[in-house]
Amino acid sequence: QVQLVESGGGLVQPGGSLRLSCAPSVTIFSIANMGWYRQAPGKQRELVASITRGGSTNYADSVKGRFTISRDNAKKAVYLQMNSLKPEDTAVYYCNADIFVTSSKREVHWGQGTQVTVSS
Repeated sequence: QVQLVESGGGLVQPGGSLRLSCAPSVTIFSIANMGWYRQAPGKQRELVASITRGGSTNYADSVKGRFTISRDNAKKAVYLQMNSLKPEDTAVYYCNADIFVTSSKREVHWGQGTQVTVSS
């Protein structure tokens, strides 16, 4: 059973930084698109950033210039560097990946979520 394991969340003051990491718990064939989503209390889950296998990126307008998504294809990991954090960035952040478990078996998986709280 493939699971995406996330790490790096926590409590940070406004203006601070955090780096989230996500990788599969077992060996897989490869990963296509990867991304980070977030869900704040009482709000719908929204896309924060995504990255293709080739490295093309896409960001929500609210995080452009502050967050950077990257990936390591050898480690099959995705990262989210979050700088200049604001209280409105407070949410549970979820990793998402379009995974080739084998060369012919493709599945979409979500991480368990990691809490990011921005508060003084």
